[in-house]
Amino acid sequence: MGQKIEPGKIPAEAVELYTRFIHGEVSRRAFVNGVKHYAVAGLTASAIIEALMPNYALGQQVSKTDERIKASYETVPSPNGNGYIRGYFVRPFSADTRSETPAKLPGIIVIHENRGLNPHTEDVARRFALENFNVFAPDALSSVGGYPGDDYKGGQLFSKIDPAKRTQDFVAAAQWLKSRPDSSGKIGATGFCFGGGMANTLSVLLGADLGAAAPFYGGPPNADDVAKIKAAILIHHGALDKPAVERWPAHEAAMKKNGIRYEGHIYPNSVHGFFNDATPERYNKAAAQQAWTRTIEWFNQYVRGAV
Repeated sequence: MGQKIEPGKIPAEAVELYTRFIHGEVSRRAFVNGVKHYAVAGLTASAIIEALMPNYALGQQVSKTDERIKASYETVPSPNGNGYIRGYFVRPFSADTRSETPAKLPGIIVIHENRGLNPHTEDVARRFALENFNVFAPDALSSVGGYPGDDYKGGQLFSKIDPAKRTQDFVAAAQWLKSRPDSSGKIGATGFCFGGGMANTLSVLLGADLGAAAPFYGGPPNADDVAKIKAAILIHHGALDKPAVERWPAHEAAMKKNGIRYEGHIYPNSVHGFFNDATPERYNKAAAQQAWTRTIEWFNQYVRGAV
């Protein structure tokens, strides 16, 4: 049994180093060596590393075998991308049992971070399904074998994929979700870090085909492209996520200039990745719950509702 560390006891600098590591800014060796500098006051380097690594069992809120959902892995053609993209499709079980005809539900595309479709993203997809949405969580790593079961290795594979083709894969995934026979024809997009940036990108590329986007700490679109957005945009950033906070004023100004329906929220005492309950050192429960409530309300208004 390793040394147990209470959440919040790890130095903020070590948490920031982990964020740089998962973004591919530092190597695994540099991350491990860097953590050693914070092994003080009874904290060992190995215990700090263990505490910083994702614990997907701990963060799971909805079991893969939950009887309230129906889930499957689907492969979507992507002729303008890498040929195809595979993903996790989830739908509430009740949608197919209320009558002889399956209910047509609005759809949400859930986009992972820069490491592929890991268990946390699948769990988020199941959470959306329980809010009565069709949900598709595509895996950008499909063309290189899919998420390898290890976030670091997933990040290495991610860097090998052509960005333009990867974007087209997500466009194909969104259009597939929208055109399903059990779809209402309305979709929204959300995502985290890379996925948040891709949700912003889809809002530009899909135009009126996307009802809403709710990116979490994602990079903004180019200011010149904001005018193409027809979706309602809900932005989530952590106040301690300095790069995201610094980009926000210009992003907001561009949306105001172009008359985009939007809300932006900066959550106090929250770092990059504050929504991810599989990484306890980054997770801010109060902020995550507030952001989730706002996201569901946003999608109910702009994707489920007739706007």
